[in-house]
Amino acid sequence: MASSDTALAAGQRARGLAQFLRSQMRNIAPFLTLIFLSGFFALASPSFATLDNLGNILTQVSVTGIIAVGLTFVILCAEIDLSIASIANVTGIAVAYFTLQESYVNIPNIPLPGAAAILLAILLCALLGLVNALGLTVIGIPSFIMTLAMMQIAAGISALLVRGQIAYKVPGVITTLGSGSIGGIPWIVIVAAIMLLLGHLVLTYTRFGRYVYMVGGNREAAEYSGLNVKLILGAVMVISAVCSGIGGMLGVAHFGSAQQNEFDTYLLDSIAAVVVGGTSLFGGRGGIGNTIVGLFVLGVLNNGLDHVNIDSFLKILIRGLILLAALVINVYAQRLREKAVE
Repeated sequence: MASSDTALAAGQRARGLAQFLRSQMRNIAPFLTLIFLSGFFALASPSFATLDNLGNILTQVSVTGIIAVGLTFVILCAEIDLSIASIANVTGIAVAYFTLQESYVNIPNIPLPGAAAILLAILLCALLGLVNALGLTVIGIPSFIMTLAMMQIAAGISALLVRGQIAYKVPGVITTLGSGSIGGIPWIVIVAAIMLLLGHLVLTYTRFGRYVYMVGGNREAAEYSGLNVKLILGAVMVISAVCSGIGGMLGVAHFGSAQQNEFDTYLLDSIAAVVVGGTSLFGGRGGIGNTIVGLFVLGVLNNGLDHVNIDSFLKILIRGLILLAALVINVYAQRLREKAVE
């Protein structure tokens, strides 16, 4: 009898463990992927597992991390923002447009004091985010379509401002934060860490953060609970645009120039960081912690492939396959969750 009870208890523990692993698969898979990639590249290249290279990885993912903070809010609400890269680009161009350029820069811009240039650039990205918000919540345009249109609008504004030329100067504080360092630590890494921390604190410890999860987890229930769902959705679209704008300004300083299409690759990178990290595309599950893991997965992958001299075209394919794997896990985890509810 005792052995039967022991066997029953062991079976229950095994089933409980299996159920826990299934429920946490979205969180466990990215972490295991990070460990595997780190171990593989450390063995494949002696220059990979060094403190200097860790600093390189952190610097390389900083702009993506800043943009991904706002995108995490949007995806947690089961929406998408395809305009993040274009808004980053137009904001970076705008802050340069309102800064006095060297005489050899052939752009008829409007030089203003540094604080005014930064303020106008932030207002521009916030305004574009507000347009996204109004299109989504007031007119009822799906976020995919609304932000796709905004992607083109922002790209058009960028083209009008620089007209195919390249600007180089931005306000001094932006130059410092984008390309300077303190104690050997790049300021851009510090800014990214602060924004990721703030995003985590807001989502975890504030009423607004709880509302974001509620809207993403069950929008109908959130409405019945008395939440102003449209206000929450509009707010996350503006947050996404402002984070993109900050990333764009610091990115321009980091790269040393402001030009058209400079941030095009950051759309896929930012979405991949959020999704690969385990935040659910269906909303309500995930957070900044997942985004941080996703950032490290992408950073280790991109940096490691450079260390082992993989063909650049193959590198793009590998990144796409990893994103596809993350999407499959995301969808499969959602199905497991729905079955558990049933």
